[in-house]
Amino acid sequence: MEGSLVVVDSSAAASLRATAAAAGRRRAAGRRSGSGILSCACSSRGTPACVPLDTCRCTYSDHEPATRATRAPFSSFGRMPRAANSVVARVNGWDGGNNGSHGGWTTAAALEEDSSSVLEAREDEYGGMVVDADRLPSDAAAFARSLPVSLSYWKSLGKKGVWLKLPLDRSEYIPLAVKEGFRYHHAEESYLMLTYWIPDDEPCLLPANASHQVGVGGFVINDKMEVLVVQEKYAASSLVGAWKLPTGFIHAAEEIFTGAVREVKEEAGVRDGFHERNDGLRALYMQIDTEFVELIAFRHAHNVAFQKSDLFFICMLRPLSSDINIDETEIQAAKWMALAEFMEQPFVQEDHMFRKISDICVRRIRRRYCGLTAHHVVSKFDGGTSTLYYEPESSGDLN
Repeated sequence: MEGSLVVVDSSAAASLRATAAAAGRRRAAGRRSGSGILSCACSSRGTPACVPLDTCRCTYSDHEPATRATRAPFSSFGRMPRAANSVVARVNGWDGGNNGSHGGWTTAAALEEDSSSVLEAREDEYGGMVVDADRLPSDAAAFARSLPVSLSYWKSLGKKGVWLKLPLDRSEYIPLAVKEGFRYHHAEESYLMLTYWIPDDEPCLLPANASHQVGVGGFVINDKMEVLVVQEKYAASSLVGAWKLPTGFIHAAEEIFTGAVREVKEEAGVRDGFHERNDGLRALYMQIDTEFVELIAFRHAHNVAFQKSDLFFICMLRPLSSDINIDETEIQAAKWMALAEFMEQPFVQEDHMFRKISDICVRRIRRRYCGLTAHHVVSKFDGGTSTLYYEPESSGDLN
């Protein structure tokens, strides 16, 4: 059907198979080689849905494409039949006058030439599309062809948000996605996540990248009222020579209290001991360096590293041994320091936050303050196990 003009609007997406079949019959019969068929607003005035161009009474403005379409009759979002895929590629009927179109309307020849496939993707729980990173096209040219076809198809289905994860070995696809309108969302060591918001007339509702980093500090105090302190090799000028609490960032999927225990072990290397307990969470740490007692306080700050906000949790820990073996790559020295001496340090006394943290810890030692303990809970909200921190139910729970 070379030379014919076919205009596809949003109603075509609901009958792709019929369209493909009809196109096949027209090709087989060799008919209408010089005529134009238009699907337009005439149908709403009692005229058949498809009319010859010379009898259509609509202007081009009457043929403005709909922004939504009925879901195409396919069982997956993967590969589509050639004819149907060509229709979907220009499902709104308008391609800005490019790709072999006639006056901005897609020609049948252009439709037949477009044999790209919709990217493999799944729907998320919010009605968006998540592209399968493991089933991306094997070369950049195929990816470049598939991306606009996929966006047109998903738009015809009323989808709004698209998530595209590009692994490190597909980094050459990044400029192609950006050129198509995708934006960076976040990056990890092995991939870059990009997003695309389809509607032009609606604000983007996709969640932003993570806004916070989470740090922990371990307030480790023994029966002699001595605090475990360290001197860092690399510290801000205001902290050079100061003795401070072991601190660090928690890892992905790591609990706050386990992160505090790990940081103490990595920095001060308090060696293994044995502490017989049988009270739930704390029993998990019978033979490691320290055990979690309570979450004492936390600080919230903004515009810290990489302009991110920062949550810093202070955890009280109980030592299971007194021997110290420092990590020389990060720590200059570590020792047990009398609590009074720790409190009298200039950087503690002159800094309101450090002084307040120290005061809270002293009040907790004297049982005039109650921190938060960690408890495993299961919620129907997500069906998973979480850690909920709350005050012990009775003063007898304080140790």
